[in-house]
Amino acid sequence: MHRIADFHLVSAARQAMLEHGFQPDYPKAALDELQRELASPIPLLTFPGTQDLRHLLWSSIDNDTSRDLDQIEHAETLPDGRIRVRVAIADVSQLVPLGSALDDHAQRNTTSIYTGVATFMMLPEQLSAGVTSLLPNEDRNAIVIEFTVTPNQPAPDDCITHSCVYPALVHNRAQLTYNHVGAWLEGKAQPEGPLADPELQAQLRLQHQIAERLRQERARHGALTLDMEESEPIIVDGQLVDLRPEKKNPAHGLIEDFMIAANGVVARFLTAHNFASIRRIVRTPRRWERIVSLAATFGADLPGTPDAKALNEFLTQQRAKDPVHFPDLSLTIVKLMGPGEYVAEQPNDPPIGHFGLAVEDYTHSTAPNRRYPDLVTQRLIKAALQKQPSPYSADTLTAIATHCTQMGDQERRLEREMHKKIAAVVMSKRIGQTFNAVVTGVNQYGTFVRTLAPHVEGMLVEGQKGLDVGDRLHVKLLHTNPWKGYIDFAKA
Repeated sequence: MHRIADFHLVSAARQAMLEHGFQPDYPKAALDELQRELASPIPLLTFPGTQDLRHLLWSSIDNDTSRDLDQIEHAETLPDGRIRVRVAIADVSQLVPLGSALDDHAQRNTTSIYTGVATFMMLPEQLSAGVTSLLPNEDRNAIVIEFTVTPNQPAPDDCITHSCVYPALVHNRAQLTYNHVGAWLEGKAQPEGPLADPELQAQLRLQHQIAERLRQERARHGALTLDMEESEPIIVDGQLVDLRPEKKNPAHGLIEDFMIAANGVVARFLTAHNFASIRRIVRTPRRWERIVSLAATFGADLPGTPDAKALNEFLTQQRAKDPVHFPDLSLTIVKLMGPGEYVAEQPNDPPIGHFGLAVEDYTHSTAPNRRYPDLVTQRLIKAALQKQPSPYSADTLTAIATHCTQMGDQERRLEREMHKKIAAVVMSKRIGQTFNAVVTGVNQYGTFVRTLAPHVEGMLVEGQKGLDVGDRLHVKLLHTNPWKGYIDFAKA
């Protein structure tokens, strides 16, 4: 009989990669190609229209341990009071040519996989965390997405009044983290390291102001207020000891708002250049009736047809009334809306849009080290800038979009499976305890719940009759199986 001490989560992660159709190791041809790329210094390229912006106070905000830095940001106030925002995206396609062995591997996996105990990067670390990363104190090629924002509130029209995309040379002057910047913006931490620079502090306050302006503009159109709270494993001396809730802070919101705006700019840029592109969409909720009935249990009356503004008003009110349980409500709404997907859109196609973000024009372009659609989009941008034809046919873009959607589904299953195995190891010490929980899924396989603290998903094997997504209940932990990732609860 196995003991939990014998259970190797890293080995389980590799096995899960294979079972879900991912390739955990780079092919020899890709590694050979990488060595040839790195055999000589990487040149700085100056395509027509390249701007030298290395003098600007660029900074990055990412996770504490991230080295694969895809984007850096800068903002400045213009003489007329508007604010110009620049988001520089790492030039990855320069070293990952279309049709290369590195590109083939990236296209197969489509994304970097974060399992909680091991990370499987879409591109080798020497690239994604090295020469194609916007590391501090390094000159880099980049694609800059620029947009101008009106700070006035409220505004009768969209707050983005001008946008453009162009190649540039950039230099990251400060690698910052979500935790430090977020705590500083909330007044909970003193500025340390690069953040002690008063000029950088002013820069970040301006970025924070604009991010809030962008968020309010999206809310005006019906963007949903959601708070997805996850748990991350705590590993000490190589041993898994606990799960810790990972909460978003203003720094997360700043980057999220800038990336949403930048991705919209890129989508419209490609349409203006008559290029087909891969869009990230979320269709109108497939279970709107259940969302309506769920809102009714909170005393809210939603219309019978999908209405993003009405739904967001309900969510905003609930967040103010019950912030503790709001992450569970957010998860329920996300589950009922259904997953996002990638589609290939032609310039004249009616946009499907992204229901949750309340935007019609939305692509993925800001993380080419980590996501394959972003790398594809970068190649499209470069072709448009250089007045060349698209490197992809319509059929090829459709095939890539379909494959990325399929692998994205597998990615979610894999990461959920690994989270369950990690949680099963941690929860094995809490058999018999009772937890507050919410129903997150009901299908032919069973009824699934997530506990409030810690955030752990499992199956309800007793007392599940009559329950549906969003119902709250108390559950008792009956059994865990770390090898299969099973966590079994009974209604208490």
